[in-house]
Amino acid sequence: MNTEKEILGQRPETTLTTADFAYDLPEELIAQTPSPERDGCRLMLLDRNTGDIQHKIFRDIYDELQPGDVLVINDSKVIPARIYGEKCYAPGETVPDKPVSVEFLLLRQMETDVWEVLLHPGRRLKPGAAVDFGGGLLHADILKTVEDGNRIVRFTYDKTVFGNLYEVLDRIGSMPLPPYITKKLEDKSRYQTVYAKEEGSAAAPTAGLHFTEELLDKIRAKGIKVVPVMLHVGLGTFRPVKVDNVRDHVMHAEYFSVSREAADTINAAKAAGGRIIACGTTSVRTLESAADDNGVIQPIHGDTRIFIYPGYKFRAVDALITNFHLPESTLLMLVSALSSREIIMHAYEEAVKERYHFFSFGDAMFIH
Repeated sequence: MNTEKEILGQRPETTLTTADFAYDLPEELIAQTPSPERDGCRLMLLDRNTGDIQHKIFRDIYDELQPGDVLVINDSKVIPARIYGEKCYAPGETVPDKPVSVEFLLLRQMETDVWEVLLHPGRRLKPGAAVDFGGGLLHADILKTVEDGNRIVRFTYDKTVFGNLYEVLDRIGSMPLPPYITKKLEDKSRYQTVYAKEEGSAAAPTAGLHFTEELLDKIRAKGIKVVPVMLHVGLGTFRPVKVDNVRDHVMHAEYFSVSREAADTINAAKAAGGRIIACGTTSVRTLESAADDNGVIQPIHGDTRIFIYPGYKFRAVDALITNFHLPESTLLMLVSALSSREIIMHAYEEAVKERYHFFSFGDAMFIH
């Protein structure tokens, strides 16, 4: 079944503004490199109802999960989605003395070799323009302009050399690290979960970066199901909120899927009284997009624009493993919805006080 779900948080009792989710963060607390050990970062345990806080190490998550629980992970895989090229010129066009450099960030696959991309500089690349990457290994034709000034482009390459676009990207692309990470990532695998499988994300589902194969095996042996779902992380996840009233923000579509096997496992556990624990905000958005009004997960695939903020009534998720998110972001709004804005903002103040590390390579929080 295909769908495009545009679920918004139910209207909160009072109007929330983007500024309600602002907080002060010293720059030195923005993690620039991963923890030496994936599961060795810090873990804040937060009671979603009382606001009680405990400080642990991430591998202690094992003690917080109980037999009968389901840990839902997003197995989307980050692709080397950032590519650099030069604008092409047709015969008769004036060619500038200096080549026009172009940067693409691949956001979402529309069909085979057709993608929505974020590009720079956009003003020089109108529909009909073309770009070459990797010295001609990859060619892109600009088809049309869509929301936010993004472009739909068609890629072409030598299919006798490359089996698909991902093979070309592996050759010429780079991992799309967020702009707040300024240090070079020495080991590219550290911006990939150990269970990454389905290629297509423009950013990592970062809460999952803390798990090791050994920790996951230990969790399974305890009687906890580990269930993969998929949401390809794109602009919808990290697009900044540019409006004052939270309700006026519109999410960008992202592709997600839940298999029949995953849905059956989650529904059986929930019916038996087990908790559904989402690893990461993308898993939350996937589950809530797939849940019907009774909280039953449906096997489904399609696009979602779900926007979760305080006032939203959760239908599927009971607890959340997540990182610490950017001020005024939709991700901070989502975690606030699972608890309350006041409890979450107080927890963030405590995290700053205790010198936790923030964002993609930072420490983790378990909201239960």
